[in-house]
Amino acid sequence: MQLQVDIGFDQLVQLAKKLPGNQWAKLKQEVDKQHATDRSVSELECFLLNAPTFSKKQLDEVAKTRKAINQWRTK
Repeated sequence: MQLQVDIGFDQLVQLAKKLPGNQWAKLKQEVDKQHATDRSVSELECFLLNAPTFSKKQLDEVAKTRKAINQWRTK
């Protein structure tokens, strides 16, 4: 069974401030873990978008080499 409660941000902050020390530590750990996951995805996305790419000339050379290797294998 699930219960969904809509509360405002200020109410959430007040509830979090009232948590005992051990529960506050658990909450902070979970939030930090989620934040780290979001950051790592963002870093990966940034890396991939900024990674070097092949030029048209390089792609043509790869295709030419692949074709030559395939012809050599079939002989």
